[in-house]
Amino acid sequence: MAESSGMLVTVRSVFSLLLSYGLLLLANGLFGTLLGVRSKIEGFDTQVVGLIMAAYFLGLLQGALRASNVVAAVGHIRAFAAFASVMSVTALLHVIVVDPIVWCLLRFASGFCMAGMILVTESWLNARSTNRTRGQVMALYMVTNYFGAGCGQFLLTVADPARFHLFSVASIVFSLALVPVLLTQASAPTPPRREPLDFRELWRTSPLGLTGSFCAGVVNASFYSLAPVFTLGLGLGIGATSTFMASVIFGGLLLQYPVGHLSDRIDRRTVLAMVAVATATACGGIVLVAGFNPSWIYPAGILYGGLSFTVYSLCAAHANDFAPADKHVQTASGLLTAYGLGAFLGPILAGNAMARLGPQGLFLMSALVSLFLGGFALYRMLRRVAPDKEEQSQIIPSPGGQFTSGEIYASIRDDMDKDLATTDGARRR
Repeated sequence: MAESSGMLVTVRSVFSLLLSYGLLLLANGLFGTLLGVRSKIEGFDTQVVGLIMAAYFLGLLQGALRASNVVAAVGHIRAFAAFASVMSVTALLHVIVVDPIVWCLLRFASGFCMAGMILVTESWLNARSTNRTRGQVMALYMVTNYFGAGCGQFLLTVADPARFHLFSVASIVFSLALVPVLLTQASAPTPPRREPLDFRELWRTSPLGLTGSFCAGVVNASFYSLAPVFTLGLGLGIGATSTFMASVIFGGLLLQYPVGHLSDRIDRRTVLAMVAVATATACGGIVLVAGFNPSWIYPAGILYGGLSFTVYSLCAAHANDFAPADKHVQTASGLLTAYGLGAFLGPILAGNAMARLGPQGLFLMSALVSLFLGGFALYRMLRRVAPDKEEQSQIIPSPGGQFTSGEIYASIRDDMDKDLATTDGARRR
């Protein structure tokens, strides 16, 4: 009874912030898919669509690295209002100025602003969380990520993507996301400045964690960017496109806990290798069923999302197994950067693969990347002994499809490190 009461208090304390974040993901989920559909309606080549989508992830990466400077300069509320206003404007500018170069610039600005709003939201959630409740907040944050992005796909059927109405809907929802944050009375500290970890040091610490994070970025960003082009290329309509996107995103929530729990019990590299190979198999399944019975892409999509969206969490946990306790925050920053670089390159590679191999090129490329990761995980098992289970860090599920600032992840990692240090100290005494 006391536990459920405590959970209710936690939910109430962060409800307005999660509502704001959910609206952000709702609008962003709609707009990302809408832009892929509209790009094909406008007759853009698949390679051009890939470049446009890659610009968003480049902006997202830059925002994750630099938006904290904006927040520190003007404060959380003003920064969030500025970011949301620019996002709302860029959504409308896409339909006013239909040009690939302009769209690339707008997507870069959108990515930067989205990263800034995520940073503000996560900082605020951290301020409202304690060591005891931060895990619960992380769970709510995860559900909000997938639920908001998944529901946003269904807004695609509200109006004709060839007209301006859906762009206006996205702009309106981006603006509405301002309201809960502006009305909240919670105070938020300035996000701590994270010192980036030298990639050479991170490579020495965990080659698999670094490589896996990069591969996760390639696969996940390629899906978000070009899956609408894939479904349209199969001759499916807008309703089928939104359903397929939603099935993959909602599927991403299903296996987070089971896979994470399994990796806490056995060698995490074994789990990562199995998940990577299974993801490649799911990609092949989507390609096969698309050629025979396209209606089967939905259950195949659920499986694909459930597997592929766990890869980043597994890689982060594996890297933390070998990182020094005082380097976990920098490790999280380095892995996030690797993910962002992969997310930038993914749509470009997938766009070229689709141009040469047809719509199925998207999942064929993802299958190859996943197989490479599975093989590299097996290779690393031959090069390094697994850590003792007592020394292995606990996995923290993170949104595999959504690129976040990592504030909540880093805070939980810090709390775990402090608790572990306290426990070890007590044992020594």
